Amino acid sequence: MNKGKLGILVGGGPAPGLNGVIHAATIEAINNGLEVVGIYEGFKYLMEGKVNGTPLTIESVSRIHQRGGSIIRTSRANPTKKEDWLANCVHALLDEGITYLLALGGDDTAFSAYSVSRYAKEHMGVNIQVAHAPKTIDNDLPLPKGIPTFGFETARALGASLVSNLMEDALTGQRWYLVVAMGRKAGHLALGIGKSAGATLTLIPEEWRRREIRMQEVVDILTMSVLKRLADDKPYGVFVVAEGFVEYMSETELAALKDVPRDSHGHILLSEVDFSRILTTAVRAELKKLGIDMRIVSKDLGYELRCAPPSAYDIDYTRTLGESAVEFLLNGGSHATITVQQGEIVPISFDTMMDPETGRTEVRIVDIDGGTYKSAYKFMVRLKPPDAEDPILLADMVNRTNLTLDQFKERYGYLIEIAPCPF
Repeated sequence: MNKGKLGILVGGGPAPGLNGVIHAATIEAINNGLEVVGIYEGFKYLMEGKVNGTPLTIESVSRIHQRGGSIIRTSRANPTKKEDWLANCVHALLDEGITYLLALGGDDTAFSAYSVSRYAKEHMGVNIQVAHAPKTIDNDLPLPKGIPTFGFETARALGASLVSNLMEDALTGQRWYLVVAMGRKAGHLALGIGKSAGATLTLIPEEWRRREIRMQEVVDILTMSVLKRLADDKPYGVFVVAEGFVEYMSETELAALKDVPRDSHGHILLSEVDFSRILTTAVRAELKKLGIDMRIVSKDLGYELRCAPPSAYDIDYTRTLGESAVEFLLNGGSHATITVQQGEIVPISFDTMMDPETGRTEVRIVDIDGGTYKSAYKFMVRLKPPDAEDPILLADMVNRTNLTLDQFKERYGYLIEIAPCPF
């Protein structure tokens, strides 16, 4: 007996595990009497008033959970920008007979799905039930503590493997690498990669505790890391820096970057800001002021991680999410993000996660007062408060520069005052 039709779409950037959700949701839906349509490229074609999609069957999705990417692709199209676009989305879904919608994505995708459903109810008096599966390798959606967004664990594992290779190359070639890792608003991915790979130093914007970030401060921290390694006769290492620093810079600093591009949701297009090159150039220039000529190679890390085949963790996780999302919809549920908490399925209402007008959710940031960050900090090679009481180390660092001890303390001593962990 046909009970209706489920549409599945993906919004935002890719993440490992998308196909796992599609796979499980399709199988569960068909086994419960629903037809399933995979909607290509998120809301892109729906906004034009048409469903550009493909029927999904158990046979067509049976093994896709092991693949990276998304068989129905994705886009960042935003229907909430215009009422006509919302109306087009609703008409397109209803014309296709779709009354259940599963949206895979981050907060923007969740808000778009919520807005389409709300528009259908308020303007046309019809129900389009929606559920959301939380996806982002940034791990910054406001889920309960300890629950990752799907794709994060795969991205962290692959990123750590790649940075580990760079660590070995840095040692072999006696050089430095500066790796900028994806993470628009939070440093979860950078910290996870840096700590797992044993990077020399990992910098995340949370250290600044929401105070304004100055580029020079970031440069100084990295410069002192190089100098401290030189004092240990190790002219090599790897920095991991979260790309989200650009989001938290002052307006003056951003103005210096010139014509910062933004996407349809108003976010800075970080991929088009060559932050790794800018930062690498600045650190080399600072070192040259001290009389040190150091080779630093810049690398961006992110796109390599988004469409990787999912790990066993993310396969397990996403199959649970897909099946549970359909069960939630068939039981009359709507307007919720599906989560797995202590082995149980817990839908979280959109109303509790986001501002209904702006669609913005509170970003889950790294807790730098927590044990995970403090442990990572202890492993980092950087200027720390105890170094101020180590005259031998300070003398060795200063002797490698063209500064006197007093000049050195006057120029860089402030870093000890602002250290995120005072121990």
